[in-house]
Amino acid sequence: MFEIRVICDRPDADRISQALAAAFDTGPARQYPTRDGKRTRLYFTADHRPDNPESE
Repeated sequence: MFEIRVICDRPDADRISQALAAAFDTGPARQYPTRDGKRTRLYFTADHRPDNPESE
C-alpha cells in the first residue's frame, strides 16, 4: 500500500480521481486546499490491482 499526493486545479480533481481509481485500487480522496488557496491537494491511499489470471 502507498500514498499518492496530487496538487491540481480544482476543476481537474474529479478527472484525476477517476484516472487513479482506474489504474490502482484507491480509497476515497482526501482533499485540502493548497497553502495559497488557489489549487487543491488530493491524497489517496492506493494499492496495485491484483493480477487476474487468464482463464484457460
